[in-house]
Amino acid sequence: MKKDIGIEKWVAGPITRWVTLLVWIVAVGLLSTLLPSINKEVVNNVPPLGDFKPSMQAGVLAANEFSNADDIPALIVWQRQGGLTDADLQKIQALMKTLTTNPVQYQTFVPPLHQTSLQALKTKLSEDGSAMVTPLLFNKQADGVQLEESMTKVKEEAAVLFGLDPFYVAIDSPNNLHARVTGPVGIQVDAVGLFGKADKPLLIGTVLLVLVLLLLIYRSPILALIPLVAVGFAYLVISPILGWMAHEGWITVESQGKNIMSVLLFGAGTDYCLFLISRFRQLLKIESDKGKALREALSGSSGAIAMSGFTVVLALIALLAAEYGPYQRFAAPFSIAILIMGLASLTLVPAMLAILGRAAFWPFVPRTTAMQVDRAKLKGRSAPILSVSSRNRVGSLVVRRPWLIMITAIIILGGLALFTTQIQFTYDRLSSFPKDMASREGFAVIGEQFSSGELAPVKVMVDTYGKELDVGNTIASLPYVKHVSEPQTGKSNSEILAYDVQLNMNPYSTEAMDLIPEIRQVAEKALLQIGVSDAADHVWISGQTAEQYDTKVTGERDMRIIFPIIIGLISLLLFAYLRSLIATVYLILTVILSYLSALGLGWLVIHYIFGADAIQGGILLYTFVFIVALGEDYNIFMISSIWQKIKHMSLKHAIQEGVRETGVVITSAGLILAGTFAVLATMPVQLLMQVGVIVAIGVLLDTFIVRPFLVPAITLLLGKWAFWPGRP
Repeated sequence: MKKDIGIEKWVAGPITRWVTLLVWIVAVGLLSTLLPSINKEVVNNVPPLGDFKPSMQAGVLAANEFSNADDIPALIVWQRQGGLTDADLQKIQALMKTLTTNPVQYQTFVPPLHQTSLQALKTKLSEDGSAMVTPLLFNKQADGVQLEESMTKVKEEAAVLFGLDPFYVAIDSPNNLHARVTGPVGIQVDAVGLFGKADKPLLIGTVLLVLVLLLLIYRSPILALIPLVAVGFAYLVISPILGWMAHEGWITVESQGKNIMSVLLFGAGTDYCLFLISRFRQLLKIESDKGKALREALSGSSGAIAMSGFTVVLALIALLAAEYGPYQRFAAPFSIAILIMGLASLTLVPAMLAILGRAAFWPFVPRTTAMQVDRAKLKGRSAPILSVSSRNRVGSLVVRRPWLIMITAIIILGGLALFTTQIQFTYDRLSSFPKDMASREGFAVIGEQFSSGELAPVKVMVDTYGKELDVGNTIASLPYVKHVSEPQTGKSNSEILAYDVQLNMNPYSTEAMDLIPEIRQVAEKALLQIGVSDAADHVWISGQTAEQYDTKVTGERDMRIIFPIIIGLISLLLFAYLRSLIATVYLILTVILSYLSALGLGWLVIHYIFGADAIQGGILLYTFVFIVALGEDYNIFMISSIWQKIKHMSLKHAIQEGVRETGVVITSAGLILAGTFAVLATMPVQLLMQVGVIVAIGVLLDTFIVRPFLVPAITLLLGKWAFWPGRP
């Protein structure tokens, strides 16, 4: 056994094990007391796009030149089947009057409907007289929570005036007046509500799932708690550190990111713990001294654990190269979280195992052969019959039929990957909500009774240089335009004209988003006709649809940049660890194949089982980061085992034993990691659900096809070339 050095000696020492545990306890206590929790620093109104994006620049111009252009609207949709009554309209007028005299917080504009006659008001109704839309404008600086509080007060005022709360009346109620809040404010408020409701159930569900899986796999209540305690301690350290960094303005933490981070911590953190626990359990069967067994287990697994952690950290750090805000804001918090979790796996978990020893595995305590014999004698029983070797069907099959295994695995994974060509994408934020959410119900009414383009008009602004220009009529003649407003003149520059363009389709749809370049081209062409040579610099388009178009373009740019960066960084890390260029190449290629097959199978599940017509545009990058980084963890752990064994046995035997030795731990770790991400599939937000489904599928494919079959088969077929140019 090799000499104890460094962290192995420290954490397993008779005194230092308690010191290690005490350090973690003190760290949790001090950090939780002195620093703010991450929950207090979560924000949800940070713009996803940078100031240099065209839609953002247009938004700034609109805010400076046109009244209320920078404010965000809440569209209150009123409807009564059979027609709105005069009493309904009078109560709506009364509500507008109340909001005019006593505005709610962050409110900037209320239409003066109370000053309008009933006859004039009826002209604003839908054709069948059953619906009307009243806009309220709010300050753009207000976040989702603040807007939710303001809209709650609006609803309370309505409940007093109407005698009941029309916002809670069922949308299909045949006789009663019902109201819904939609538009950008309604969508933002609903998003806050969804993530707020998902936070605790997600955490509780993840903890319970991990606990149940650990109990089923290891059948030890004490052992099942060790990874959960480690993750809990890590989270209690991570939360105040990230909260402090967010409070200082160094990072930004959003609800969506915090939810995914919790799942990643429990999934990846439990995996790291199991890599050590499994090795410790194996050694306890041949080593009577628990301290020596733990030190050797830590010495043998710490490299793989550290490499696994660094792989995930590097993949996350690569997101700093993103221009899209939500991607970039994942990088620092997630990287720090995984680093701290890795530290807990290499210090806190060994300390707990050193304290508990074999008792950690009760009631199925691992013992050496001699210990089992002695124990049987003490109890007056005959010596137990000990198996010489355990079955290893997978390892034996791989070394007997490597070509068949490799070809079969590639056909299965490649066949699934082909379904990626059928994937449809959407950037429609509204479609990511459940159909019974208020903002979606209100939007449905607008689409049926008016024009869905009213939900979020496109604002087109042009600099006319004081010349006659009829851009409005030109845009209005386009087949997908429902209505164009009269031109507005800029406040400080009267030569800038603005038009509010209502499309005759869902302004959040992919079809609408793809029209932005054409609308811009039409406006630029009009400027060219009046002699403006640099027309591209004098057309600005703002609004939700334009922002979504920029989101798509930015996301596509980020994928082109970040995918190669992640592959490059992980390749360098693998080469530094394995010292084999060939192994690095085929390990990277197998995990990329696994990613593509997970996308293909994930699309089939999401489309045909969950009934989604398209997946969210950001899914490709999110799932790539997690599947590639986490999937490589299992390859690293198994290859490390093979590399160690090849020093004193043949390659064929080393592969067979490596597959056997890592089979149980990687299978159990994969099930737990896939299970934690699968919890996201229960979330009402489409993005979280889709990330959960695809990543869970990717982890399962890595666990049951790539790791036990494909990678060992390729390694055996390559023979000594698998180690080139180094030696294991």
